[in-house]
Amino acid sequence: MTEKSSVEPSLLQVENLSIGFGRVPTVRGVSFALGAGEILGIVGESGSGKSITCRALMGLLPATAAVAGRISLEGRDLLDLGERDWCGIRGRDMAMIFQNPGSHLDPLRRIGNQVAAPVVRHLGISRREGLQRAVELLDDIGIREPEARASSYPHEFSGGMKQRAMIAAAIGCGPKLLIADEPTTALDVTVQARILKLLKDLNQRHGLAIILVSHDLGVIADICSRVVVMRHGEVVEQGPIDDVIHRPRHPYTKLLIESQPGRRGLPSRPAAEYAAPLLSVEKLSVSFPVKGSLAGGLSGGSFLALDGIELQVAAGETVGIVGESGSGKSTLARTIIRQNRPSNGTIRLDGQDVHALGGEGLLRFRRRVQMVFQNPYDSLNPRMTIAEAVAEPIWRHGLADRRAARNQADELLDMVELPAALRERKPRQLSGGQCQRVGLARALALQPEILIADEITSALDVTTQAQILELLVRLQRERSLTLLYISHDLSVVSSFCQRVYVFKTGRVVESGPARQVLTTPQAPYTQELVGSLTQLLPVSHPVPATV
Repeated sequence: MTEKSSVEPSLLQVENLSIGFGRVPTVRGVSFALGAGEILGIVGESGSGKSITCRALMGLLPATAAVAGRISLEGRDLLDLGERDWCGIRGRDMAMIFQNPGSHLDPLRRIGNQVAAPVVRHLGISRREGLQRAVELLDDIGIREPEARASSYPHEFSGGMKQRAMIAAAIGCGPKLLIADEPTTALDVTVQARILKLLKDLNQRHGLAIILVSHDLGVIADICSRVVVMRHGEVVEQGPIDDVIHRPRHPYTKLLIESQPGRRGLPSRPAAEYAAPLLSVEKLSVSFPVKGSLAGGLSGGSFLALDGIELQVAAGETVGIVGESGSGKSTLARTIIRQNRPSNGTIRLDGQDVHALGGEGLLRFRRRVQMVFQNPYDSLNPRMTIAEAVAEPIWRHGLADRRAARNQADELLDMVELPAALRERKPRQLSGGQCQRVGLARALALQPEILIADEITSALDVTTQAQILELLVRLQRERSLTLLYISHDLSVVSSFCQRVYVFKTGRVVESGPARQVLTTPQAPYTQELVGSLTQLLPVSHPVPATV
């Protein structure tokens, strides 16, 4: 379903755009318009055609792509351009920032040189003038100490700072249009809020038209005036943001809205019903040695990642750990599973010090406590098939021979609802959501009592995210699992956990029942986290479970 835009005059016009690779149509009949100075959202789950459409707008599709239709910028048909003409438009008239800035910044070049490169190329200024312009741009987008930071390399920037550097490089030549493709997906909520505010400020101060691509309608609703909803390469609905969110017409739009984190309600079982803790963390501190110049100013040449953590998890409970990147959440998880050593304090499972275990006691611990990692592609052997990866821990722990382990792997993959046709594939041949199901099946292979889930839905679209969370709820019920759920996204935790611990710079700043902490936060940092959430208002109509 498409409808004519009421925005006049149009800066960008897309008419009946279709994109195919061989015989496979990826995008079909996409039409929308963007007005000068407008912020337009494009939303849809992974595989809906959002990024392919945006790459077509920038002339970044491979030569094998078959493109039909019309794309015009200020009346100029872009699909008729040769590569030389495109090079004159990209960076000057229109620019694009990507989901993972680390993959698009040269690790061997200083940030200042990378920000300066477009202005030197397009504006014909000297390299020295370009570097001065780069410092001004870094200052403009909120990088503190811009002159010093211009000399930094990408690895010395946080994720949010890398994204700001990409934005600085994109706006240097004063483009009319900025395309932001999932720019906040992997960022914690406070950094996400700052990036969205920056985009909104650039729009208001410079009249910059923006296309914001996301799978998160909450992010889209925060700054966009209109939205285009895509599914399976087609536009299923578009219009003013208020109309689409409060009066959605297409079933898929309704499903997207209902899949937003935090809309399913907190679990009804109160924390007070739980018994003595199964897992306890007592006065835990973890520090890491810092070598070289980074040690300057750090006490004893070490970095204190966790400082006096006190935490308890009862059998059958779901406990959330939240906080921004660098707060110590993953360090805690890795210390629990013995990848890190405590500097002080104790971690106990059923009263036993887990870091004092050895021999058969350690083997039993490894079977009782399993972890699912944030990036399943990095945690699975790329040379193994999916079935082999799930069967491996079963036979390695001597729980079955290889043939029986393979049969158990099939049962586990059935349990996590991964189709049989995918089981002989390698991890890179699966989508992120499918691969996360494999990681979950592998973690369940040893029948653990405690499952630690570390940011397992942060990079997934909202519908896949909802499916994974529903799967965890079902598995917890069927297997009596105890869950420690780590996330930077409070809205996910609010829909999933009974209790929550809030981490900041290695310390617990607030803890308690999730409903209490998330509705009446006491700590200033928790208040900032809650205030950074981009949530949609409730809808009154029923939403189908599938479309």
